[in-house]
Amino acid sequence: MLESWSNVAYSEAKRVTSNAKRSQQPPRKGASLIDEEAASRAASTTEESKAALRAEEGDRGRDAAWPSQIPALGWKDIFWRLWEEFNKDRLLLVAAGATFYLLLALFPALAAFISIYGFVADPVTVADHVAYLGGLLPSGGLDLIRDQLQALARQKPGALGIGFFIGLGIALWSSNSGMKALFDAMNIAYEEREKRNFIALNLMSILFTVGALLIGIVLLLTVGVVPALLRYFYLDAWTETLVAAARWPVLVGTMLTGISLLYRFGPSRERAKWRWLSWGSLIATVAWIAASWLFSFYLQHFANYNATYGSLGAVVGLMMWTWISVIILIAGAAINAEMEHQTAIDSTTGPPLPMGKRGAVVADTLGKTAD
Repeated sequence: MLESWSNVAYSEAKRVTSNAKRSQQPPRKGASLIDEEAASRAASTTEESKAALRAEEGDRGRDAAWPSQIPALGWKDIFWRLWEEFNKDRLLLVAAGATFYLLLALFPALAAFISIYGFVADPVTVADHVAYLGGLLPSGGLDLIRDQLQALARQKPGALGIGFFIGLGIALWSSNSGMKALFDAMNIAYEEREKRNFIALNLMSILFTVGALLIGIVLLLTVGVVPALLRYFYLDAWTETLVAAARWPVLVGTMLTGISLLYRFGPSRERAKWRWLSWGSLIATVAWIAASWLFSFYLQHFANYNATYGSLGAVVGLMMWTWISVIILIAGAAINAEMEHQTAIDSTTGPPLPMGKRGAVVADTLGKTAD
């Protein structure tokens, strides 16, 4: 069944190419009528093949050009394959491995964060600004991060010279292992193997590490600094409330952008069109905010990790929160991947190509049906 869809897609592209070549040749006597009849027969054959396959499978969105065109039967296939992939690829274990590398990269990342944060604000105030994220991070983990940031901010800042940039470069290099672990997780979600060379992979991961730090700074400034600035503008109560409320859409939009970029450039494959990334990105963003708040609420009111793990309670809470966050990121990527897997239409950037020529596993093959 899957082969028949691939053959239809390939044959259709072959016919289009052949017709294009014929159109460039000088016209012959009677050629126009013959070409029109051939094109009509080809279109009729293609539609008949699609209709036959649709009758055999049911309407599952095999010719969907947008995710919104996938019908209910197609979404049933997608979620059935998602369940299979989570078990077959052991994605919970993959998330645990990525969590390990992310936590190893945490403290070098905090050092780089303080260095970059000093360009836009006083590093000494960073601990106060981090406190505004209390609803999204576990309290113990937040205290751990805040204490480390305070210790780093109290150190005598170096001059903006070679030594400063060498230290920043070392911190970024040490912290990019966490980003490469996320890239590996994206490859697994998209069923790809790493094809980038050492230099390309590390340049991409360092670029994303810097981007993640900048996103963190934007979030911190948006959530923490804006309320302090509002006091100096003497705005009326309504305007001040409106500006303060606008922080949260900015936070959501920044998170959505960061996750979308990770899904587009993280896996080692031909880039997917944005339309095939937006759904999983939005689901992951909303799910991450909800899960972070619920987990923080759970730790605050029900769980007592300090009683169970002693002084390691804050570390365990932060580790659990990171693990949940990575699971959500992988799930969003897997949703995008299986949506691409559902359609025979080319979901990659550039001109449409037949299956097997698109440079992405989920775009080059069709996913199994749930029936």
